[in-house]
Amino acid sequence: MSDLADILKARIANHGPITVADYMAECLMHPTLGYYATRDPFGRKGDFITAPEISQMFGELLGLCLAQAWIHQGSPAPFALAELGPGRGTLMADMLRATKAVPGFHAAVEVHFIEASAHLRELQAQAVPDAQWHSDIGSLPDLPLFLVANEFFDALPIRQFTRDGQGWRERVVGVDDNALVLGLSAAAPIALLEHRLEDTKDGDLVEICSGLGPIIAEIGRLIDANGGAALIIDYGDWSSLGDTLQALKDHESCDPLAAPGEADLTAHVDFAEIARHAAPAKFSRVTPQGMFLERLGITQRAQNLARGLGGEALKSHIAAHRRLTHPDEMGRLFKVIGLYHKSANPPPGLSQ
Repeated sequence: MSDLADILKARIANHGPITVADYMAECLMHPTLGYYATRDPFGRKGDFITAPEISQMFGELLGLCLAQAWIHQGSPAPFALAELGPGRGTLMADMLRATKAVPGFHAAVEVHFIEASAHLRELQAQAVPDAQWHSDIGSLPDLPLFLVANEFFDALPIRQFTRDGQGWRERVVGVDDNALVLGLSAAAPIALLEHRLEDTKDGDLVEICSGLGPIIAEIGRLIDANGGAALIIDYGDWSSLGDTLQALKDHESCDPLAAPGEADLTAHVDFAEIARHAAPAKFSRVTPQGMFLERLGITQRAQNLARGLGGEALKSHIAAHRRLTHPDEMGRLFKVIGLYHKSANPPPGLSQ
């Protein structure tokens, strides 16, 4: 059991059970013991591998997608190219490399990272030295915004509620026999879930990400005011239903309560909530990642890169293409939604 577990148990003993959201927030972002404050979780030596770490093709195609959207909107200059939760900066570095040949793009671009972790900022600075950093999206400049968020919203803390008649019982973290355990609050009406009474039944579990709405609303406001587009890539479904909280340590699933601060905690993203908060910007249809990348030409790009490869390098390259696109890998589990200005079309690869 980690030191953070002792801190959480003492807090619960003094103040009562905490929400799943509070538990996630402490586990991920505690200033000294939180998961993102203490380690580099990405890549084969970390706890998980994201799409940019699998292959350069992912970032290259996203960069060219946003560059084409930029051209379609008149090539505004200057403009902000922003990323939420940029990891080690791999995705942005690949995007910038792929767009070097786009006329005027690099002369007009300002790179902005929204990142709370001081440790990860150091890694990002090595990959993209000229970036500007922000602790939250509210301090982005008042410029046309072209933004990417890959596996960002899945790490935002969630609250969990179980339907009980016309009310809801919230899942909370308490202590039993000196161990962290899950329990339920008393049933009560929840205003945020009034609309979910129509599509749920007793016993159904629904997750709410309170931090998602304000971030999406700010992206929508900036795009409406100044132009731009956003690509949001994550795993999830159109509407939340069921328990999707999971923990990952050393590339293996584990009990979310077992080692606070030592495992990554995530939950599926509710894409309907993204669409609901996007106005006044427009939103595209939610599209599986594999279909999106195929529309952008990933197979042709993979074939071009394969020409100079052989042996294990070629096998690894083929496996990376499959992992990003195949329905049994990331191709169907991960989905893409685009936000864009009301006078523009959806970003390439997406449809209305």
